[in-house]
Amino acid sequence: QVQLVESGGGLVQAGGSLKLSCVASGSIRRFYALGWYRQAPGKQREFVARISDGGSTTYADSVKGRFAISRDNAKNTVYLQMNSLKPEDTAVYYCNVVPFISAYSGQGTQVTVSS
Repeated sequence: QVQLVESGGGLVQAGGSLKLSCVASGSIRRFYALGWYRQAPGKQREFVARISDGGSTTYADSVKGRFAISRDNAKNTVYLQMNSLKPEDTAVYYCNVVPFISAYSGQGTQVTVSS
């Protein structure tokens, strides 16, 4: 069983930046693709970004050009660099495998962007 622990969220003004981290309790090398998801109040969870074991990345249109996902297999960690943040980026952010597996879901980290 893999446990994923997210951190790095916080309150930031529009236009600001945050870097999220996700540490896995076990090796992430076995996962072909890892991703970040988010869920805003009253909305369904949505895909944000994914990265393959080879480093290929995919982004949701809403974050393309502003967010960057990366992974460090040696540290069992996945990162999400978020720049030019907008109020509509406010949500709880989760990391998980792709596709999402509920059993692996952590508590998430809250990101709040003020206007």
